[in-house]
Parts: sequence; C-alpha cells; structure tokens
Amino acid sequence: MRIAQRAQRVEPFYVLELAKAAATLAANAPPGERPMIYLNIGEPDFTAPPLVTAAAERAIRAGRSQYTQATGLPALREAISGWYATRFGLRIDPGRIVVTAGASAALQLACLALIDAGDEVLMPDPSYPCNRQFVQAAEGRAVLVPSGPAQRFQLSAGQVAAHWGPATRGVLLASPSNPTGTSIARDELERIARLVRERRGVTLVDEIYLGLSYEEAYGHSALGLPDGLGDEVISINSFSKYFNMTGWRLGWLVLPPALVPAVERLAQNLFICASTIAQHAALACFEPDSLAEYERRRSEFKARRDFFIPELNRLGLSVPVMPDGAFYAWADVSGLCQRWGIAPQGARPDEGGSWALAFELMKRCQLATTPGRDFGSAEPGRYLRFSTANSMAQLQEAVARLEQAL
Repeated sequence: MRIAQRAQRVEPFYVLELAKAAATLAANAPPGERPMIYLNIGEPDFTAPPLVTAAAERAIRAGRSQYTQATGLPALREAISGWYATRFGLRIDPGRIVVTAGASAALQLACLALIDAGDEVLMPDPSYPCNRQFVQAAEGRAVLVPSGPAQRFQLSAGQVAAHWGPATRGVLLASPSNPTGTSIARDELERIARLVRERRGVTLVDEIYLGLSYEEAYGHSALGLPDGLGDEVISINSFSKYFNMTGWRLGWLVLPPALVPAVERLAQNLFICASTIAQHAALACFEPDSLAEYERRRSEFKARRDFFIPELNRLGLSVPVMPDGAFYAWADVSGLCQRWGIAPQGARPDEGGSWALAFELMKRCQLATTPGRDFGSAEPGRYLRFSTANSMAQLQEAVARLEQAL
C-alpha cells in the first residue's frame, strides 16, 4: 500500500516511544525491584473534580448527547468568556470562541485556515513537537529558531525580525511552554505581535498552560495585548491541563471575528462538533467550588516545582531557567552524561546524549523521563525534560533515587 508523503514526513512522537519502553521495562522487572516512577508524560495526576464528573453523569442520564453547533454549546462559550473576565480582566466576545476536540483540533483548524502550501511559520527551538506537525499537515514548513536560556527558551522580537523571509506567514508561540515551563515577557510578546502585524502576518499563541502560571509577571494572556493586538491574536487553549480533563478531549480557540466563519466551516466538515458530553461536563469547571479546587491544585503544582527544581540544581542537573508555569523542568544533563561516560548526541536519535541517559535512568533508578530529541534540533542531547505533574511523594522518591545513583 502506498503511504502518502504527508504521513511519511511525520516523525515519531518520542515521548510516547519512551513511555512504551518504560512500560516494557517495568513489566519485565525482576521480582522485588522498585516500581517505575513516571516523570515523562505531561499529564496531571489530578482528574476532573466532582462537579464536573457529576455534570457528565447528568448529561448522560438525560440523553443530552446529540450534536452541538460546530462552534460549541453557546452556554460553554459564554462560560469561557466569563473565565477570561474574572481571571484575566479581559472582555472576550463569546462569538470569537470556538470549542474544539482538544487543543490538537484547535491547532489543526487554525493551521488549515491560515497556512497555504509553502508558507513558513517561525517557532522556538525547543518547542512542543506536535505543533510543528500541524503546520506541516497544512503543507507549511515550521522554521525552528534556536532559543536558549538567554531568551528563556522563547522567541524574541529580534529573532523574529532576523528570520522573517518572503515565505514567512507568522509565528507559533507557546506561553507557558512545553518543554521548558517558561513564558514570554509581556513587553517582548507585544513587540513580536507588532512586528508580525507590520509584516501582515499571523500570531498564534498556544496558551494551554496559562491557567498554571505561578508568577504575576508572566500570568497574562496574549489576548490582552494593547492597541488591538490582542484582537488579532489566535489563542489556543484546552481543558486538559489546568482543568484536569486530559482524556475528555476538549479545547477552544479565541479568534479574530473575521476568521470565525472559515474555522466554523472547517470544523463542520472535519469534526462536526466536540464531544457533547464533555461540553456539558465542562460547564461545571466554572462553578465556584470547581474553580476553588483548581486554584488549590495550582498551588500544589507550584509547591512541587518549588521543591523539585532546587533539588535538581543541587544534584547537578541544572535547570537554566526557573519555569514560571506548567509542570516541567528542562534540565541540562550534559555534566551527568559526561560523568557516566555517555557520549554527546550522535547523528541518530538513539545515539548518546540525553536519549541514552533516559534509558540509563530507567535502568539505574527506575525513573522514566523524556530526552530533548522530541523538542527540536538545537542541542537536544543536552537537555532532559522532567514532568512535575506527579505527586510530591513520587517527586521526593525520584530525588532520593537520583541522589543514590549519583
């Protein structure tokens, strides 16, 4: 059978490849060996709070499972708009909000609506690997710009200007970012948006971790940029991370009004609508008791960060930039690789560097992590991603095992 070139160009998602390897290693472990600790997948250990699951049960019992509008339940769009008002002080017209089948569908719809064959989209290196695959699926090309600790692993306006070319369509940013947990400073984000406007491009911002911001200086939405810039931004968001609904597959877009009809047509044809049950359940996310629980959980995620990052630094697995959001630690492990006799990253993804170190940690510490290979080509062998979405007890045990191995 002939496989389309489009499909053949998609690289493996190495996060999941490593997860399979960790599961196999754990399943074949000798009796009495310590259980594997999984700090590799970016999934909250919390699940949907009680009011959300109760709302889903009520919807099922009431038979409320028919298709919704392609743009989502009007009540849910209103509720999301209200969340922006109370959390960020922003007035977002519900008509600009399109509910989607997860942030993945949101990114696909945005890319299909905005990117033509041959268009280039600037992205930081490192960045979440699936984002560049959405650009590629729309026949565009992701241009990864190396962005190191000096830039908080984010694009700067100067980099955008330097790399903008005749085929550049715009930028795809993430704030806070996966894998680094770092955000773009508000003034820098404004400079980028102005530059993109001057070049008649588009600014897409992945904000799925925005609810999990821990520092006031960075906990802002691009939708609030001044001089109408926020009205031009395409914001991607999700119920998966802050709202703890990963498997429910529900997200949303906030779009410039002129883009809504095109995205609605695409959604009608590609998805019909997001899960109706998930939408009815998500209405309960915005109940006062649910929001209070989410804020309690956000405080717990921050406490985990505040414990784990200093411990990694103490052990020599340096985190160059303190994450201000999400639940990741992007650690420089080049020193540990050298100490353990692991060669730098080779030409193949399974040669040396953090890739080889990830397997060593699974064997020596029964600790699953994610190597930098997934997230770009700028020194991927130097960095390892730890997820702090696990319990404090598991993080403490992980530190103890690392210390013992070191």
